[in-house]
Amino acid sequence: MALRLIIADDHPLLVNGLITVLQEIEGVQVLEPALNGRQLIDRLRHTPADIALIDLNMPQLDGIATLKILHKDFPALKTIVFTNYHQPKLIHEVKQLGAKGFLLKTSNSVQIKEAVAAVAAGGAYFGEEETTIKTTQFEDDFTRKFQITKREVEILRMIAQGYTTKQIGENLFVSEFTINAHRRNICRKLNIYTPVGLLNFAREHGLV
Repeated sequence: MALRLIIADDHPLLVNGLITVLQEIEGVQVLEPALNGRQLIDRLRHTPADIALIDLNMPQLDGIATLKILHKDFPALKTIVFTNYHQPKLIHEVKQLGAKGFLLKTSNSVQIKEAVAAVAAGGAYFGEEETTIKTTQFEDDFTRKFQITKREVEILRMIAQGYTTKQIGENLFVSEFTINAHRRNICRKLNIYTPVGLLNFAREHGLV
């Protein structure tokens, strides 16, 4: 029997990217997405799901209010929060509301699949985000020092890890053109123009 998963998020491009990734998981059926928490709850009353992937910033009924209702009315439903925010207080709050996972919207396809697999198996997925929180101060200092953005740091890490431009684009749900533009900016800001040079820089500064 397929694992039934529903997404609640009001950003169509992001949702389409998520659906593409989730459909690659064997045994997962992705239901029609909901645009907000109220629509999600209405749909669940008629179409049961096993896992809900929920944005926190939604119109009509936000993610926190939605989680409170789901925890009370749909106790068997497993929820994964999908958000731009990664404050420790927020992770603690959604855990208290029964969430079994927490993903940042910058998560790559591997992390998304890992979270779904962990939660589907009865576990939880919070490790990547908690690690991100611990490294936030380091990244803030790093980005200020070298005048590069957090997205550029993320791409620099992936370049150093051997990802191709196409793979980076697929993981971040953006085009190869966008990744190439980021790469040019990184090279210009760091004054480093070779893959080996970028790799050495990343290693020297603890990015890989």
